[in-house]
Amino acid sequence: MKPTITFITVITICFTVLSCKENKEATDASPQAKTYEELEKANWFLGEWVNKSFDAEFSETWMKENDSVYTGESYFIKYSNDTLFAETMKLAETNGKLNMIVTVANQNDAQPVSFEMTLANDTLLIFENPEHDFPNKIAYRRVNNDSIVAQIVGIKDGKEASEQFPFKRR
Repeated sequence: MKPTITFITVITICFTVLSCKENKEATDASPQAKTYEELEKANWFLGEWVNKSFDAEFSETWMKENDSVYTGESYFIKYSNDTLFAETMKLAETNGKLNMIVTVANQNDAQPVSFEMTLANDTLLIFENPEHDFPNKIAYRRVNNDSIVAQIVGIKDGKEASEQFPFKRR
């Protein structure tokens, strides 16, 4: 009788070990959540940003749309409630590349223009499109957690031009 109990115990242990191994392999084979590492480099400028002067306000708001896309809106409004400039923006990561896609209603026949990220670190993001005239480079620099500077660079009226826009977190 004793050999039968020993045999049954050994068989039970073998089945238990094999069963656990199969469950672990099934768990290891389950799909991993996809990460968007390039987009995550831009998470420091999510939020509402503003640059106020005595007669106007320039604001930019960035939100997370989903795991691979951030969306933004930018407005330049005179305090007399005249919108002088408005654009929509999107940061989208596709195939490991991050692009900023900008649409301005009265420019480029209201067609989106894409700028590819060419540099990213903890305090600086640069997006470029050498085919576009102005801007052909867009940069965001983090000064601190509550302050950023946006810069656009390109050819304007046949000459290289640059504009900077300091923002404070709203």
